[in-house]
This record gives sequence, C-alpha cells and structure tokens, in this order.
Amino acid sequence: VLTATVEHPWHIYSQNTGKGGPIPTTVVFKTNPLVTQTGKVKEVGKLEKVFDKNFNTDVLYYSDKVLFVQTVKVKGGGRIKTNLSGTVEYMVCDDSQCLPPVKKSFDLKLQ
Repeated sequence: VLTATVEHPWHIYSQNTGKGGPIPTTVVFKTNPLVTQTGKVKEVGKLEKVFDKNFNTDVLYYSDKVLFVQTVKVKGGGRIKTNLSGTVEYMVCDDSQCLPPVKKSFDLKLQ
C-alpha cells in the first residue's frame, strides 16, 4: 500500500485520468523473481471527476488522501522475506496552477 496525503487545496491525479490532461500517477515495480503481482494497482479514495478549464478536458483526481494498493503473491508461501521496490510518478495541482511532476522511489519489506 502506497499512501498519498495531499494538503488542501492540492489534488493528485488518478492513474486513469486520460490523455490531454495532467500527468497521471504511475506506479512502476522493479522485477523481483520471488514476487508476482496480482492484477493492477487499485486506487482507494474519493475519486472526483471534473472538467478542468486549464487542460480543457475532464480529469480524475483525489483530494486529501488516496491509497494505491497492489496485491502480490510471494513464492515460498510467505516463508521467504523479500521486498517490493519501484517508483511512483505523480503531479499535483490546485485550481489555478500545477507543480512539476515528481518521481519517488519506494522499497517495501514483504514478510
């Protein structure tokens, strides 16, 4: 679970915000032969869809907080300790301006 906490009045964009708008959030996992991803990254939060006049298109975003959840299977039935690492790229905007996209690394211990 990757948690994004966004201060008011900013918002972070969904992975599915579409073309022609702001940069969508992207989660990329490094390959780990002990870990298999099950499905796609799910978003858990209050999704808002609005027409954004700055981009002249509908956008999907979250305010306050959103969880990005990836279900995985660990080889060895969970008896093996390993990690899941990668990067998350995101962009935040308010009603009148956007900050440049940010790319951050993460490393989650799986037990």
